Amino acid sequence: MIAPADTEVLLPVMESFYTLQGEGAYQGRAAWFIRLGGCDVGCVWCDVKDSWDAARHPLKSVRALVAEASAQPGRIAVVTGGEPLLHDCGPLTRALHEAGFRTHIETSGSAPLTGDWDWICLSPKKFKAPLPEILPLADELKVVLYNQHDFAWAEQYAAQAGPSCRLFLQPEWSRADRMTPLIVDYVKAHPEWTLSAQVHKFIHVP
Repeated sequence: MIAPADTEVLLPVMESFYTLQGEGAYQGRAAWFIRLGGCDVGCVWCDVKDSWDAARHPLKSVRALVAEASAQPGRIAVVTGGEPLLHDCGPLTRALHEAGFRTHIETSGSAPLTGDWDWICLSPKKFKAPLPEILPLADELKVVLYNQHDFAWAEQYAAQAGPSCRLFLQPEWSRADRMTPLIVDYVKAHPEWTLSAQVHKFIHVP
């Protein structure tokens, strides 16, 4: 049973919405997204730079966040950012589990892991490397590729992932025309990898 105090924990929330997972292993599945504010990674190609400053975003209680999510029929909750692990995610995941949700996180892995997760999507960034202890815990390694040299960088992290971790290569959106054909060729030669594309941007959903 979740402690009543946990439900009153406040988190900075940039946005929360119901949509289809647009990329990676759960692509196409209905999910409730909770985008927490705050990030110290600072990717130059980040498409949600507004999330970086946690102070810009209203605080919401865990109780309110779970109530919003529960109003929709889907029972996957994806916590993303910014960098969600800058916050203690334990109260949120406990409340989501009690409400019947699968808990998924999308993280750079650059901060200590908190929360009880059914699925960890680790997307490492060059600007701040993931902590070594998080790599073996990842269910999904999703590496965003900006240039041809990034294939070797992706393999460095794949070598540190667990044996059941699913491996995805995804073109950075602004470089998709250049990088997608290279990824297609790479996956054909290295079939342990899977191409991930940001389908939500093609079908115009959040």
